[in-house]
Parts: sequence; C-alpha cells; structure tokens
Amino acid sequence: MVGNKPPMTLPAFVQRDVSLADLNTFGLPARAALLAAIETPAQLAALIDWPEWRSWPRFVLGGGSNLILSGDFPGLMLQVRIPGRELIGESADAWLVRAGAGENWHDLVRWTLAHGWPGLENLALIPGTVGATPIQNIGAYGLEIAERVQGVEAVDLTSGAMITFDRAACRFGYRDSVFKHEAAGRYLVTTVTFRLPKRWQPLTGYDDVAQELEARQIAHPTAHDIADVVIAIRSRKLPDPAQIGNAGSFFKNPRVDATAFARLTAHHPDLPHYPQLDGTVKLAAGWLIERCGWKGRNLGPVGVYEQQALVLVNRGGARGVDVLRLAQAIQVSVQTVFGVTLEPEPVVL
Repeated sequence: MVGNKPPMTLPAFVQRDVSLADLNTFGLPARAALLAAIETPAQLAALIDWPEWRSWPRFVLGGGSNLILSGDFPGLMLQVRIPGRELIGESADAWLVRAGAGENWHDLVRWTLAHGWPGLENLALIPGTVGATPIQNIGAYGLEIAERVQGVEAVDLTSGAMITFDRAACRFGYRDSVFKHEAAGRYLVTTVTFRLPKRWQPLTGYDDVAQELEARQIAHPTAHDIADVVIAIRSRKLPDPAQIGNAGSFFKNPRVDATAFARLTAHHPDLPHYPQLDGTVKLAAGWLIERCGWKGRNLGPVGVYEQQALVLVNRGGARGVDVLRLAQAIQVSVQTVFGVTLEPEPVVL
C-alpha cells in the first residue's frame, strides 16, 4: 500500500491502494493510495464534506491520455466519470451542446455529427475525456477547442461551490488555460458547453487535410468528410494507445520571435513554420526532433514512434523515469542543434 494508512471509514465509492496502470494511456505502472470514481456532483460534495478531505493530496484524473506517472501517488485520485450529453439551446447562428466531463471526447464528436451539429470534426479521434478539453485547450488540424467553448462548469475543491467560467474567464492560450495556472488543482470540471456554428465552413487549410481531400477527390467536403479525413490521418500517424502505450503528441510546437526565426531559416530554409498574429512564428516540433535523428530510435524501453516524431511510445515495461529520460535527451538535442526549447505537453505526476 502506498502513502499513509487510510482512515478506517471511507465513502462507499472510494477504493484503497488502486493500480493506475490501466488508467493512463502510456501504460505506466503506479498506484494511488485512494481512488474515487466521480459519476455525480453529489458524490463530489460528499467527498468535500468527508472529515479527512483536507488530509490527502488530490489529483483530478480524466482519461489519463495526457499524463506521465513518475511513481506512486500517496493521495486521493479523483477519476472523473460524469456522463451526459444534450442540446440545451440554439440561436439563429449556433447550437449549444452540453456534455459531462467524463464523456469520451471522440464519442461526443461523432454524436454531434450524427445529429447534424458540425464544428468539432477537426478534433476527431483525440483521446481523452470532455472535461480535459478546455483544460488543455486541445487543438488539431487548424482548430482549437477554445473556438467552440461557450462555458465550463466546475466545482471548487476547497469550498464545494459550483463555478461557471465563460470563454474569456478560461483564458485560453496555445495548449493552455486558466486551469493550468491560477486555477491549477483548485477545480474539478463537471460539464462543458460547446457553441457549434450553423453557418459552418470546412477548415481545410492544414496541409495534411487538404492533401487527403484531394486524394479522395472531394472538392466540397461535408463535416463528415472532414472527420473521416482527420481520422484517417491520425490513424496513419499516431499509434492506438490500446495497442502501444503513448500520450499522443509529447511536445508543444515551439514559438520563436522573428530574429530567432531568421537565424534558423538561414541554415534550414525548409523548416516548416506558421506565422502567428502576435508576430512570433510557430515551428514544427516533430520536424526538429526528426532532424536530430530521434525518429524511430529507442532509449531503453521507450522510443520515438516511427510514423510521427512527436510521439513517445512504451515499447514494453517502461516506467515514468524512462519516459522522462528520453524526453530530456530529445530536449537537449533540439536545444543543441537548433537553439530551440521544447516544452512537454503531458502533466508529470
């Protein structure tokens, strides 16, 4: 058993000494002293009223797809399983869809499309739960979830109060939000409301999407077409966590200022880049890693995926320390060769 001995009396839905190996997509071995599967806000309220609530370190767990476990967790793991998805309103220009934080993200994307509510299709097949999407501000193929979030409901884990965050209050940034800074660890997201556009236009500016549509001879794609294309691209490039452990894209695409970009392109004119509105330039982290020779390489029981250099994978029997060792080696290589700092996406616990 990890951590201190739990009190003799626990809420009925709290388990002791639980393996987390099947609760993180990297398949890393670790145990939690306590784990509570939260399916209703009432359960969370009961936990907050529990006399031992403030005695334990806490961590909110979604689908475990953006998490690296460096060891056992000697506290209370709150596994969010809150279900539910519904159309709660509409206007002349949008549908409002609310989903429970424990809903599977890809299932929600498919459900909205099946009902004729487009807008999330570029984010199809991203692993994880609905509740994690605003925290991480997930993004792919030309869309960030910040562009679709109407509001987020969350419980303050200190007071038990229900708080509603509108889009501005979420303070979205690139793979970033208020929930990763001032609000980190303070709130548990219970529901997310999405604003899906009735005046929908396909987002096809991303090269991979445009090329796949051209290969399929689709000149005027529907939302379903975009979803199918994104699923096909992701399936080719990214490993299925059910088959090989991984946490998706491991590093954020770095941004550099104009001076640094000019220096880089003078030596690497083929460097993929994406100008930003603030004058910075976003670089392709996968390209930098591949140019450093890491694509397909292993370091002990972990390695860099053969089809996508942004993805680190569990070759079998990996521990958190192995993943972090490889990540650090890649960071050192990219810093040495390009003078660019790579920042990991996953949370390290």
